Amino acid sequence: MTDPHQPMTPRQIVEKLSEHIVGQNDAKRAVAIALRNRWRWQNLTDEMRKEVTPRNILMIGPTGVGKTEITRRLAKLTGAPFIKVEATKYTEVGYYGRDVESMIRDLVEAAISIVRSSKRADVEDDAVARVEDRLLELLVPAEPPSAMPAVTEVDGEDAESQHSKHVRTVEKFRDMLRDGKLEDRMVELSLEQKSSPVQVFTNMGMEQMDMDLQGMLDKMMPKQNSSRRLTVAEARKVLHEQEVESLLDKDTIQEEAVRLAEETGMVFIDEIDKVCSTGEGGKSADVSRQGVQRDLLPIVEGTTIQTRYGLVSTEKIMFIAAGAFHRARPSDLMPELQGRFPIRVELQDLTCDDLVRILIEPSGSITRQHAELLAVDGVTINYTDDGIRAIADLAFHVNQSTQNIGARRLQTIMERLLEEVSFEAPDCGKKQIDVTADFVNERLADVRNDEDLSRFVL
Repeated sequence: MTDPHQPMTPRQIVEKLSEHIVGQNDAKRAVAIALRNRWRWQNLTDEMRKEVTPRNILMIGPTGVGKTEITRRLAKLTGAPFIKVEATKYTEVGYYGRDVESMIRDLVEAAISIVRSSKRADVEDDAVARVEDRLLELLVPAEPPSAMPAVTEVDGEDAESQHSKHVRTVEKFRDMLRDGKLEDRMVELSLEQKSSPVQVFTNMGMEQMDMDLQGMLDKMMPKQNSSRRLTVAEARKVLHEQEVESLLDKDTIQEEAVRLAEETGMVFIDEIDKVCSTGEGGKSADVSRQGVQRDLLPIVEGTTIQTRYGLVSTEKIMFIAAGAFHRARPSDLMPELQGRFPIRVELQDLTCDDLVRILIEPSGSITRQHAELLAVDGVTINYTDDGIRAIADLAFHVNQSTQNIGARRLQTIMERLLEEVSFEAPDCGKKQIDVTADFVNERLADVRNDEDLSRFVL
């Protein structure tokens, strides 16, 4: 996570994004500048901050060219809570569907996960020590009350020596436990049975009440415990989760999560063009689309949303909207909403050379993914330069002749190309497969030559 007091420069951000995303330099520069501007905005005086409007971004470009990936990588790079939402799943208040405020509640949930992960790391050592003590209590019978140090004698042996014997036994078991010699020993563990959730149906815009009622019902339902026999290895995992939960301060987590969502949260609104009023279709559809835009406007502009963890201000949250804008244009959005996305970036269609780079340059490239998966079965995949070029050429050809889905076409082609190899890999033992141009053309010749077939298969 980037230190907020020492933020990355736009140049550094672009360099990091380029490790995973090929091309689209204009979009990378835009998001890098927007991220820097948010930090600059936070360091302004209160009076000037009120005058500066948010630097939100509108990305324009076809599917599969990197809009989502740029935003997702940016959020990961900064350690910020991030959610991707589809504009089409929201409806105007009063219609059936989700209200736009729910995206902020989802963002806070993402922030909760980030903060919880951070806090878990802080309590890991304490949790491990507690788990060890609880396992010893299950493995070694409890010391009888009469064994506490005293002046009385029990069966000819004074209580003090019996207590010392018990302590030595516990320490002996502790050493065995740490050496992993008791992993298969059975212990009886008392577990709390969680009651089945009760579905609560509420009206549109009442999702928050949904969650609160569920929590109230969980607290009202009586707790039931059941005993289970588990191995020490299995019991350790269960006890570890219990101890971590008991050590976490839920109030602190919620407060930090709300602050994290407010100050660094990112919301990626995809398919924003689908809520534009284009004049096509029925009048009621246009009314609903306009309603979504009207509901979205105050959230992007800056307002306060009620969540189960408290009030959340959207004033500092970065919003990045994206759409292909095939049938609609950015000017079809409400004028007020257009003004809240002052940074416009047009992403370019991917060329054949771009597809070649996507196949080989990113650290988690799709070619490497398939090679690593098949290596588990002992099959080594070797990609030649002409093989990579043949895959890219085919993807580019299919994109041009059918629906252009950008880099996502590579995934479909790779699955088809290595389908037979993946099926036979467990049975053929150690083997090397050279993915050459001839290999690609042989495996995909029928699909490439038959345009109707490629339309359905690739």
